[in-house]
Amino acid sequence: MTLVVLAAGMGSRYGGMKQIDPVGPCSEFIIDYSCHDAVMSGFDHIVFVIKKENLEIFRETVGARVEPHVKVSYAFQDMDDLPDGFYRPEGRVKPWGTAHALLACRDIVKDCFATVNADDFYGRDAFMRVADFLKNVSPDSSPARCCLCAYRLSNTLTDSGSVSRGICKIKPDGRLESITERTAITPLGADAEFEENGIKTFLPGDSPASMNLFGATPAIFSFAENGFKDFLVSMPNPQKSEYYLPFMLSDAMNSGFCTIDVLKTTAKWFGVTYAADRENVRENIAALIKDGVYRENLWSDL
Repeated sequence: MTLVVLAAGMGSRYGGMKQIDPVGPCSEFIIDYSCHDAVMSGFDHIVFVIKKENLEIFRETVGARVEPHVKVSYAFQDMDDLPDGFYRPEGRVKPWGTAHALLACRDIVKDCFATVNADDFYGRDAFMRVADFLKNVSPDSSPARCCLCAYRLSNTLTDSGSVSRGICKIKPDGRLESITERTAITPLGADAEFEENGIKTFLPGDSPASMNLFGATPAIFSFAENGFKDFLVSMPNPQKSEYYLPFMLSDAMNSGFCTIDVLKTTAKWFGVTYAADRENVRENIAALIKDGVYRENLWSDL
């Protein structure tokens, strides 16, 4: 099984790779904990999707810690990686989105895989649930078998500001019916609320929320390639429109190309959405170390 880590946005989001603040006691980043949990859950290959210009500093930091313990590959998200006959619109500088980032590793990933964002902490329970699913899926299944790890919404919020989350509707058989992107979500006691067009709407705290932890078979790459062509033809804003991974998978599900099982996790998400979150992340990591979930030197137990 392969873990695909979408890390091409790290440099721009944090002002350069060197400026990423370590959150662990031995200079670990959040991404280290995701890779460690994946290896402990049975993943034997990690693919980092990054910007080519960040390769050297990435290998000197994350790569130096991860490469001794698991097979590692690097893929590069390139804005000019476009289907035949398509060209980057003049003036476009914004990357094409997370589904396009996934396509960067289409020639590398040959088995069932999971995707995660580089700057989100997912928790080992989430990785174990996705790994258990993928271990029992045939890469050649038709329709393709995919999964989504759903968090309790209240476990994905920050006190530092509002967030956007994909709120899932689940069928009685445990498969995904739909994902609705909700923006400007803020905590409301044990629950939450989101704001749209100036109107605030209540959201139950136990609403299942997607954090971009998906599992899929390699067949999804062919759908994503065709979907990207359709996106390029119809995108409303040539300068800013993005091809998002959740939307691509929803299209694949709605077309009958795949099914998506929803795997509920008890794990608590945390990440650096706002600068004020950094200290909270460090405190959460320290608490997990104190509870024996991780060693102080993360990679020393492998």
